[in-house]
Amino acid sequence: MNFRERLQAWRYNLVPDHIIGEILQKRWTDNAIPFLALVVVVAAFGHAIPGFFGLDALQDSTRQLGEFILVVIGLTVVMLGGGIDLSVGAIFALGAFAAVACFFIFHLPVWVAWLAALGVGMLFGAANGYLVGYLRLRAFLTTLVTLIIGRAVYEILVVNFGVLVQLSDATSETWDFIGDGEALGLSVSMLAALALSVVVHIVLTRSRPGWHLLAVGGSRRSAHNAGIKVRSTVFYSYVFSGACAGSAGFLIAARLSGAGPNTGQGLEILALTASVVGGNSLGGGRGSVVKGLMGAVIVLVMTNGLIRLGYGTGSTQMVLGLLLAAAVTLDIRWLKNRHKVLNEVYVAPVYLALGEAPSALPGSGTPCALNNRLAQAEAIGLGDLEGPEDVILDRDDHLYCGTRHGEIVRFLAPDYTRSEVFAHVGGFPLGLTFDRDGNLLSCVGAMGLYSVSPDRKVTQLTAETRRSLTSIQDDARLRDPNDLDIAPDGKVYFTDSTKRYDAHDWMLDSIENRATGRLLVYDPATGTTRTLLDGYRYTNGVCLSHDGQSVLFCESWACRVHRYWIAGPRAGRVECVIRDMPGYPDNINRASDGSYWMAWLGMRTPAFDLSLRHPAMRKRMARRLPQDEWLFPNINTGGVVKFTDDGQITATWGDLGGESHAMVTSMREHKGYLYIGGILNNRIGRIRIEGADPTWDANTAYWGPRR
Repeated sequence: MNFRERLQAWRYNLVPDHIIGEILQKRWTDNAIPFLALVVVVAAFGHAIPGFFGLDALQDSTRQLGEFILVVIGLTVVMLGGGIDLSVGAIFALGAFAAVACFFIFHLPVWVAWLAALGVGMLFGAANGYLVGYLRLRAFLTTLVTLIIGRAVYEILVVNFGVLVQLSDATSETWDFIGDGEALGLSVSMLAALALSVVVHIVLTRSRPGWHLLAVGGSRRSAHNAGIKVRSTVFYSYVFSGACAGSAGFLIAARLSGAGPNTGQGLEILALTASVVGGNSLGGGRGSVVKGLMGAVIVLVMTNGLIRLGYGTGSTQMVLGLLLAAAVTLDIRWLKNRHKVLNEVYVAPVYLALGEAPSALPGSGTPCALNNRLAQAEAIGLGDLEGPEDVILDRDDHLYCGTRHGEIVRFLAPDYTRSEVFAHVGGFPLGLTFDRDGNLLSCVGAMGLYSVSPDRKVTQLTAETRRSLTSIQDDARLRDPNDLDIAPDGKVYFTDSTKRYDAHDWMLDSIENRATGRLLVYDPATGTTRTLLDGYRYTNGVCLSHDGQSVLFCESWACRVHRYWIAGPRAGRVECVIRDMPGYPDNINRASDGSYWMAWLGMRTPAFDLSLRHPAMRKRMARRLPQDEWLFPNINTGGVVKFTDDGQITATWGDLGGESHAMVTSMREHKGYLYIGGILNNRIGRIRIEGADPTWDANTAYWGPRR
């Protein structure tokens, strides 16, 4: 390694560039900007105005804030469903007048006044919901009309009945407590707002109605095709918004013991600004109650702060207008360009210098030299299969494989001309193995570890491991479970090839070449999964050694095979068995003569090996070129390798013409034949092994004779 390469290794292997992409990928990053805005606004006004956050000022502010939060929550729910409600200010005012009229004019109990305000809000919300949800009118124009009508009705009522309210002598301790009292150091309105925030947050994130609302906001057509009742969902969102605005009107009525001409004036603009500034999307489907709360605090602090600083109503409205414009612009631009930004920064290549490999060229004389043996393989299921990544046979000689359609297919012995779908697991079945009781276990890409019983019942065994404390990403989830094997005690050892990419993005992982693969173990006795080893470059094939003392596993992009000791004096230790191979290793399985079969899914090329020593070049490539022009590992030519327990390669088979089995991801010896699978193949190959034991099968070797 020269000095320049050493600098590249330090720069790209030690500087954690990938963290930027992982942070931007998190959904909570949407909250970062409004949270920073909240901190800046609070700090600025707290510094500029002495006593702005004093105890007395806070008590008065929380009453106003509680009422405002209720309105913002209702509007946020409508926006999450893809709508907008400009009538919340008018509903707020009408709710306040309904409460005032019931209490001061008709001398009814306080709870009746609250029901009246709530009922008025729900009635107007139902009108909006019916027009927008069922008649499918434009939400903006519809709620604008409701705003105008509601405001006109309110002003008529105030003019005609305002004197009766002022002359009333109705009093109530409950009414006064709701308006001016405190509980737990907070005003009643603030307690109500916080309680509603918790309830709505739980409903949106943990319940079917909340998921349906977000789905409708994301895409109404897709939600309808999924069977969601779009119209009723939209209808109830407006009813809820009206109920929130009406309840907030009741609270301000109790606080002011009246309703004036300016009650609720411009509230819809303040609420809309708060919701958008908090980070809720105008397009629907993206946002949260927490964002609405942050936006409400920002808007209220700014409004009150500007007034305390002596700025007039016009200046305050101008600032809020500019704030709304900035928030809308940021929302639209970020929503449009987020994936572009992620594509620019997420792939973060590292430096790797592979050692010189023995030649795999035909006739080179090395143990790795490929021949044309696999071209002679008999084809099974030709044209009927798509992507048999792994193959396996049971005690009755039936042949199984997974397909990219989410099925495990069984070919029936003895001639394998008849086939059936043995099980449908949904994801892409990769590694396969049988346990002692005849259950077929499989690593299913992006889903986890699954078991299929002899009567075809599919059961998920595990889909996660313990999350590491230092990981920004959720590395508890199994993103690319690949291959597996079972120890005599029933523990399942399997690989998760990468923590950063899903199974279908494995080529991106090869470009990055970051050590994010791991070896895990699932214990059926406890139902738990734990990580044994971490920090390998695309962990792949797994095979229990013949003596049961260790587990062999592949590190594909590093072209190495490792051994992890699970028993004996070296238990818990790991050692490299084979390094610097000319091919990328995949699945490993036992051979009848005490050695092991291994697949090469592709062969190393000088160009890609050179690119691994130049991460800056791969970084520019990932940013500037379309993906179909990237330099990937060669996976069009592979083969089958046989190696001994001490890592000596004794045989190498290939398909030089590339017509039958150019790419190999798995092979399985069974009664004198070798069965070959490939993730890009349209067949399973079968070839006779000269000199192999014609009675040997893996099930008997692992679990003994049939019971």
